[in-house]
Amino acid sequence: MAGLWFEEFSIGQVFDHEIRRSILESDNMWFSALTYNPAQIHIDHAYAAETEFGRPLVNSIFTLGLVIGLSVQDTTLGTTVANLGMSETTFPKPVFAGDTIRARTVVKELRESASRPTQGIVTFEHLGLNQRDETVCRTLRSALMMRRPA
Repeated sequence: MAGLWFEEFSIGQVFDHEIRRSILESDNMWFSALTYNPAQIHIDHAYAAETEFGRPLVNSIFTLGLVIGLSVQDTTLGTTVANLGMSETTFPKPVFAGDTIRARTVVKELRESASRPTQGIVTFEHLGLNQRDETVCRTLRSALMMRRPA
């Protein structure tokens, strides 16, 4: 198991995740289709060419999912119980097909669970960065994590 137990996290701990991923045009088309999102800005090249971006934007929910997914191997793989929520999510720069995204995670808060003595809550700040080191996504994610077995 690659994930960490609740006790292995510390506030301020930083993870620069090794795995990166280049986004393909097909990723954006498939994701938009699978989630029933027909927004022209994501799937219509002719429409997008007339916007300020000049080409389709990658669906922001795909970007959010990718950034969190890139963090899993180093942080929560096999040790998370559930995501409790995300907040303060922003997308300061657009993402396009061909961009390569990497993730950085900072542990912001740790809290023992009052109702689940074998678990605790970790608040992560996830940052998605493109190949130019521009932040394209930021979110705070609370995860219910397992404590180390006795």
